[in-house]
Amino acid sequence: MSAVVQTKRPAWLGWALLALVFVLAAAVDWRLVPVLAIWVAGWMLNALIARHGTWRWGGYVIPILFGVTLLAMWETGERLFEISDVLLPAPSEIAARFWLSRDILWVDFVQTVIKGALSGFLMGCGAAFVLAVVIDRFPFLQKGLLPVGNFVAALPIVGMAPILVMWFGFDWQSKAAVVVVMVFFPMLVNTVQGLQSTDNMQRDLMRTYASSYWQTLLKLRLPAAMPFIFNGLKIASTLALIGAIVAEFFGSPIHGMGFRISTSVGQLALDLVWAEIVVAAIVGSAFYGGIALLERLVTFWHPSQRGRT
Repeated sequence: MSAVVQTKRPAWLGWALLALVFVLAAAVDWRLVPVLAIWVAGWMLNALIARHGTWRWGGYVIPILFGVTLLAMWETGERLFEISDVLLPAPSEIAARFWLSRDILWVDFVQTVIKGALSGFLMGCGAAFVLAVVIDRFPFLQKGLLPVGNFVAALPIVGMAPILVMWFGFDWQSKAAVVVVMVFFPMLVNTVQGLQSTDNMQRDLMRTYASSYWQTLLKLRLPAAMPFIFNGLKIASTLALIGAIVAEFFGSPIHGMGFRISTSVGQLALDLVWAEIVVAAIVGSAFYGGIALLERLVTFWHPSQRGRT
């Protein structure tokens, strides 16, 4: 039996290919060279960190470094190619606008996130959880309500938002109503599926202990449903912010993230638009990350959490 001989690629070959890429970039446009150099530097640094897979903070440093690399390429390319701020402002200009417009961004944050998204998220998910328990208690409701829920969940937000804005007015109540409609049915479906995830043997064991329905619910079915419930909460956390912002495009008072984005686009103030987008990205990531962290604490026993530190 012949042994397989593995040939190692010489190191100089990779450097030669990299040099060829730089030469071709310079031939096309010399301004591509600095942008490409930033990408190569970030890539090499990421590769160096990735080799130390046992490093505790490596999993956090690599995505941060990747983001910094993209921002540096964005800034350099915008300056070298002299892209108009109307089309794409530089990250430094967005950061300056973010700092100068702190008061405006805070007011918009409170209006959209706290009043609209968060209140609608709590009301929608809370109502969905209660209804899921009722459906689980009376199974005949499942055949009538879940098909209706799937139908409503498939409706586009741009079709529902104008109607709800006309019904509930132009203030935050209409945005909360849009969020409730968006988060209610994903949360309902996931919770119902979670409550039904236990098998017959587990339920028979609870019956041998003479457990009532509510004892079985609290001690068996609800803990088993937690992964499904948190899955619904994570889906709802993204839909809540999207729904609140989009609903403001169809009617809003003189503040709000969606209102600010739509009016700033008309004024060609793209730096303020990007500042609002940065706020939305930070809030959405923090909201989702907080729910994911809570999930790890509550469902530490679940196989999906094994191997996570």
